[in-house]
Amino acid sequence: MVADVAYGADATETMDLFFPEGRRDRLPVHMFIHGGYWRMFSKRDYSYVADTVTRAGAIAVIVDYALMPAVRMAAIVDQVRRAKRWVLEHIADHGGDPGRLTVSGHSAGAHLATMLFNDPSLSSDIRGALLLGGLYELKPLQTSFLATEIAITDEEATNLSPLTHDFDPSVEVAIAVGGEETPPFLGQAEAFARHLRKQGLHVSQTIVAGADHMSSVRDLGMGGTRAADCLAKLIQRDGTPAHNAATRSVP
Repeated sequence: MVADVAYGADATETMDLFFPEGRRDRLPVHMFIHGGYWRMFSKRDYSYVADTVTRAGAIAVIVDYALMPAVRMAAIVDQVRRAKRWVLEHIADHGGDPGRLTVSGHSAGAHLATMLFNDPSLSSDIRGALLLGGLYELKPLQTSFLATEIAITDEEATNLSPLTHDFDPSVEVAIAVGGEETPPFLGQAEAFARHLRKQGLHVSQTIVAGADHMSSVRDLGMGGTRAADCLAKLIQRDGTPAHNAATRSVP
């Protein structure tokens, strides 16, 4: 692996690259964005996700970013977009194929991942996205414990909720959520899947039976779990979009 590769000037703007064994020649590339309600954790806490990515034959890019409330959410969105731009411009130097880029994120990371393909007028250069336990409507967070933690503003709730955005129709999206999640996570996953389908995106849905908000992301790095299988399939897809699907899966 190569640690702390800078994608910007700030100390928080780094990523770790993990490689599968063997010769690296135009390998698929997968970028993972961690969660933590935009206010906690780092790429170091999620290095294990690279195990699944590299087993699938891809280069893993585990991204770090600044945390709220030291910065506002728009600054974090800008960071992950610049991280994606770095991958597209430089990953070929590490044996990756920028034309075979997929992304994933968990919780707030799933929210941030949507911001990488939320312009339908431009190609996002992303083949597919796995969104796990994501937050797609921010308004309810203003009356949650986050009201004092990060103080999401009315402007942020309006402008940065994925349910208010349009998306690149060429991206195939897999939406996953733990079966033991709280009702808001389950409801938002269903609402966002409908929102994307209305725009013509190819969407699959998976409910991971027995998984809660944290066990689902833990399982991303564990071989043989439903979450890891979803990630591996996203990476290994042949680039041909599937038909819209709504599946209810169990381990």
